[in-house]
Amino acid sequence: MINSVLYKTCFLLYDLVWFIAIPFFRLNKRMVEGYNQRTLRYKSSKSHLWIQAASAGESYLVWEFLDHFNPVKPKRILLTSNTLQGMEILERAKKARKTKNSNVSISVAYFPFDRPTIMKRMIRQAQPRVIVLLESELWPGLLAAAKKFQCNVIIINGRITDRSLKKYLIWPAFWRSLKPDRILAISENDAGRFVKLFGKSGIDIMPNIKFDRFAPRSTNTDNDLKKVLSNDIPFIVLGSIRQEEEHDIEKMIYDILTRQPDIIIGLFPRHMHRINHWEKNLNKHSVSWELRSKIKKKVPAGTVILWDTFGELIAAYANARAVFIGGSLAPLGGQNFLEPLACGVVPVIGSSWENFSWVGRDIIEKGLLKVAANSKQASDILMQDLNAALSKESVFQAAEEYMRERQGGSAKAADLINDLLFNSE
Repeated sequence: MINSVLYKTCFLLYDLVWFIAIPFFRLNKRMVEGYNQRTLRYKSSKSHLWIQAASAGESYLVWEFLDHFNPVKPKRILLTSNTLQGMEILERAKKARKTKNSNVSISVAYFPFDRPTIMKRMIRQAQPRVIVLLESELWPGLLAAAKKFQCNVIIINGRITDRSLKKYLIWPAFWRSLKPDRILAISENDAGRFVKLFGKSGIDIMPNIKFDRFAPRSTNTDNDLKKVLSNDIPFIVLGSIRQEEEHDIEKMIYDILTRQPDIIIGLFPRHMHRINHWEKNLNKHSVSWELRSKIKKKVPAGTVILWDTFGELIAAYANARAVFIGGSLAPLGGQNFLEPLACGVVPVIGSSWENFSWVGRDIIEKGLLKVAANSKQASDILMQDLNAALSKESVFQAAEEYMRERQGGSAKAADLINDLLFNSE
């Protein structure tokens, strides 16, 4: 069906849109990073396995997968991501894997633009036997090229929202013509949505790899942040804050500082391009703040640390007495709230956490997650946690028990991909 006149015409138009749009990406600060790799102005090395991770969250899942991937024969793996942060994580995963002296060799590159002409050239050069997509990526150019060159495509940790499904079902026949060979979904509901789009064949369920990533951190908080944080000043983290909820977060910051000014707040915007907004806004309301990258000594009480550097969120959780996770005060589906648990802190979130419903609502009943109806209630809970927080060790133990029963996704995905690589030889 993909070779019909209608489909060929659609792909020609899709290719043309990319052809027109790509030069303008040079004007985009995020897109221009890795532009030559995104446009394939280099020759990609041959790889048995190509794994695509959209951004930071998916890249951490790749890291976990690599820890469980132990092929009998030497294998070359290409890891790609769309974002700078994702690339940095993949590079660290590559380095960590290299220290194991395994027979896996890894290269890292930016994910090419999905222009069909570029994707066909990419697969022709790399010649992957298996292409792995993390979570919810459906790129028409890539999927069509994989069909053309008979590459196995598998989605692992697959998830798809009702909102996304409605968009895909506008033209279901088109997407069914591009159907991946296997889909491992993270829940019955996600599997059901994939079935509505692609049909029953090749769709299965796996434990979410994010459960495998859960490993309690040491209660020792003597890390680099101790150079800027004082033991006698309470520290609150507002993590993964999204643009759509910034107004609510502003109210939380002012409310908390008014009620207890002798604290430090660590503010982590989800996207770095919002740093400038926060600088202006905090100045406007006369809130004392400092950029994390500029701090050289202990931060005084009553300060908001505006985090403009990567890689310290986990350390911040480990030092925090209370944590709020964003993406949840606006209808955005939530962000990962498991990481604070791994650091011994019960997180607070807003009412929107559909993207993490796979964790199960019983996590609330077990006291390992607190859900606030609005920003005022979130502030109230944070203040309660600030003054009566559970011991980190007790949170560790309860969370570890909860997660242990839900792990195993990485091993299942690794076994399947090993089989696909073996059968393709």
